[in-house]
Amino acid sequence: MKRYCLALDLVDDPQIIEQYKIHHQNVPPYIEESIRQAGIRVMDIYLTGNRLFMIMEVTDDFSFEKKSKMDAEDDQVQEWEQMMGRLQKALPWAKPGEKWVLMDSIFSLKDK
Repeated sequence: MKRYCLALDLVDDPQIIEQYKIHHQNVPPYIEESIRQAGIRVMDIYLTGNRLFMIMEVTDDFSFEKKSKMDAEDDQVQEWEQMMGRLQKALPWAKPGEKWVLMDSIFSLKDK
């Protein structure tokens, strides 16, 4: 398995942040299934202030391109993404149209 870490901001408004949290406490089954079908085995999202941090553990055949293609072809996923997109705000250094930004690993402590 491979691990990816990504970051994204939410609109800096307590009501928006609370909406996002509520949506993610009740993720629709079709969204969870879409995530699993893409090869994502573990997904955790953390929040501090309005900054989100996501950890994904994926299968060897996972690719962001494949996941994007699958999402683009699924009307229910597109509806979810549009709803979440109204609550999200791109990081200042994100490329145009980029939401979640892949983070670089700069330190890792492992058991000996």
